[in-house]
Amino acid sequence: MIYLKLFLTFLKIGAVSFGGGYGMISLIREDCLTNGWLTENELLNFIAVAESSPGPIAVNMATFVGSSQAGLLGALLATLGVVLPSFVIILLIATLLTKLLKYAGVKAMLGGIRPAIVGMILATALTMFLSVIFHFKNVQNSFVFDWKSLCIFAVIGIIYFSYSKWKKKSFSPILLIILSGVFGVILFGI
Repeated sequence: MIYLKLFLTFLKIGAVSFGGGYGMISLIREDCLTNGWLTENELLNFIAVAESSPGPIAVNMATFVGSSQAGLLGALLATLGVVLPSFVIILLIATLLTKLLKYAGVKAMLGGIRPAIVGMILATALTMFLSVIFHFKNVQNSFVFDWKSLCIFAVIGIIYFSYSKWKKKSFSPILLIILSGVFGVILFGI
């Protein structure tokens, strides 16, 4: 039963999510917490691992969640579920793209979806920020300030923006992740 639930949950996420993996994080979060598959902290750790692992974040998240709940077969089914809708949609769009984009309705629909995706990504980022920095879970909780996490966030932000201003190009995200890990080991210990 868990296999079917994993597949259908991630199939739904893959089918209704636009904007790539970051747009899917809010849906993955909601379903994982609702089904009791992960706690908020486990989810944040999974996101960190998925972000630092090679490959698309949504696929990595589906694989990690499926593996944690049902082993190798769960990982395969969750991954298949999240990838299948995109594969089918891209296959259809590739065959019909030139015909579809000439319609104003299709352009208008895509124009309307973009701001919604940005809003979902920003809402997820804000939720993760509040959860990590202030341990804020919902409106009934009070803020508990985590100065170590805020220090890491601030130092990484300063490094990123200073380097971008100085060199006129972006700092490597891989190096930022490695630096964050090093700062985490220093501040939080092993």
